[in-house]
Amino acid sequence: MESHPLISIIFPAKNEGGNVKTTLDSLFSIETNYPFEAIVIDDGSVDNCCDFLKTYYKKEYIKMVRTGGIGAANARNLGAENASGEYFIFCDAHLQFENWWIDHLIEPLISGKTDAITPGIEAIGNSQFIGYGQTLTSTLEIQWNGKQTGLFETAVLPGGCFAIARSVFEDVDGFEKGFKTWGHEDVELSIKLWLFGYRCHVQPNVKVLHLFRNAHPYRVRYEEVYYNLLRMAYSHFNPARIEKCKKIKVFRKAQRIEVLVLANGVETQRETYFKKRKFDDEWYFNKFNIDF
Repeated sequence: MESHPLISIIFPAKNEGGNVKTTLDSLFSIETNYPFEAIVIDDGSVDNCCDFLKTYYKKEYIKMVRTGGIGAANARNLGAENASGEYFIFCDAHLQFENWWIDHLIEPLISGKTDAITPGIEAIGNSQFIGYGQTLTSTLEIQWNGKQTGLFETAVLPGGCFAIARSVFEDVDGFEKGFKTWGHEDVELSIKLWLFGYRCHVQPNVKVLHLFRNAHPYRVRYEEVYYNLLRMAYSHFNPARIEKCKKIKVFRKAQRIEVLVLANGVETQRETYFKKRKFDDEWYFNKFNIDF
């Protein structure tokens, strides 16, 4: 009998209400040939959204870690640190799944066709919306791709659901460890993967359902989103693009935030990344026809 590697499915959760349970109920109801574990990171929730796990019927397949609120990027990193699998699937805690989604999503990684992969992501309650990976606009806003036939490259892997080999994730040092609560973590990781010589693809023949919300169930401050933007820029971009990032939205705290970014080791990180990467930011933006 063919043996399959263990898959670690990582769910960061913060104030998700009943979504964590419905997501896990869906996960444990689907067909798959792969052994898997679920890693739930309760990142400082105040709504008891993960308390049900103490008595959950599949609790032996679930690892739950509580934190005091380390943010989206580091919650995912902590999930990876607690994972035992050879492959990771990072998922939002508000998804619904179909049979064999794990098998079809993981196969291109195992067969070497790509290094990181995302499925089609359909809005729960609106089957007219389905996104197939993402790209960036001239102001670095996210824009969903349309469907193409077969595997195709994507500039950005949506954090809502994507798979990656543990070895690749560790080689690029995971999600940005210096990020604040939320913002740009998926974009930064995707850019880093491409610059370091890895490939990111969409598997359009797999679909997951995603709950799209109008607001976060926790506080997101614009200052922290801007901090993350500048940290990403200083880590990966040439000086002209750093200046462009600083002008995306000018506000009175901008200069103070830049000082904080520079004080927190980003220039050392930039030097390390520039030595390791195979391509530069000019190559990335040209490859995906992003006018930035």
